Amino acid sequence: MPAKIYYDNDADLSLLKDKTIAILGYGSQGHAQAQNLRDSGCNVIVGQRKGGRNYDLAIEHGFKPLPLEDAASQADLVNILLPDEVQGDLYREFIRPNLKPGDILMCSHGFNIHFGQVTPPEGVDTLLVAPKGPGHLVRSEYVKGGGVPCLIAIGAGASQETLRMGLAYAKGIGGTRGGVMETNFAEETETDLFGEQVVLCGGVSELVKAAFETLVEAGYQPEMAYFECLHELKLIVDLFYQGGLSYMRYSVSNTAEFGDYTRGPRIINDQTRAEMKKILNEIQTGQFAREWILENKAGAPAFKAMRRRDRNLQIEDVGRRLRSLMSWIDAKEVE
Repeated sequence: MPAKIYYDNDADLSLLKDKTIAILGYGSQGHAQAQNLRDSGCNVIVGQRKGGRNYDLAIEHGFKPLPLEDAASQADLVNILLPDEVQGDLYREFIRPNLKPGDILMCSHGFNIHFGQVTPPEGVDTLLVAPKGPGHLVRSEYVKGGGVPCLIAIGAGASQETLRMGLAYAKGIGGTRGGVMETNFAEETETDLFGEQVVLCGGVSELVKAAFETLVEAGYQPEMAYFECLHELKLIVDLFYQGGLSYMRYSVSNTAEFGDYTRGPRIINDQTRAEMKKILNEIQTGQFAREWILENKAGAPAFKAMRRRDRNLQIEDVGRRLRSLMSWIDAKEVE
């Protein structure tokens, strides 16, 4: 069954007229949503700790950042846009004690609410408004008069008035210009994690690394392996983005298309699909969430070690050198 989609005419921005919206966390989504809401005429306050880049950025953008507890206590809609791994502890210490009946507790990713790390007090509805794009795109599209499509969901027991408030919020950040699709917390959270782990981050990263290593081990130059297995991936992804699988296949050579049909299923095979189902089950049962929460409780030693290891891979060293030769790339380096 197709998703229900809402547009500008389905949302009433005036519902937010007398409301105060707190954006907690001035990172990627926080800076974009706060500015868009303010430009839409909403009363926005920002909760952000002192001393960091995001605090200074909020001031630069004309906000006066408050401690989390003060922002939460002053607001009617409280949107937690802090990193997933810190939300639970910060919520219990600073945010929950300052919520009052009638407030709406919001998020743009349902991880912590769905997996029980953020539980609303009696009389507080939960609401999800999730732009399907990074914050810089949410901001730039709004400024241009467009909007990034969003997902919307209300928590168990939430009222239809909360849904209407959510649509007003989505309109305030530009979402109803692109379309707002109705979902639920479980669907948004579980599909988001699955996509990240199996395709967008985990799957693609491992495919690229394995292909690069296969060519290098077979005696091919690392530079050639980098171009074929990582650099040119952007060309294919851009074709996907513009017109799906069919447009990509239309745009490449017949040789490439034939190789796609005949060799692709040998890479993504029944064993791969079985592992995908296993990963999905780990997400659905909360196993992955428990693993990630416990990892952070311990100070994230395994996570940090894996990060260090992969930043020193041969493909990363080769890439840094080759990107420096391509002036048209806005090359980035992670500190």
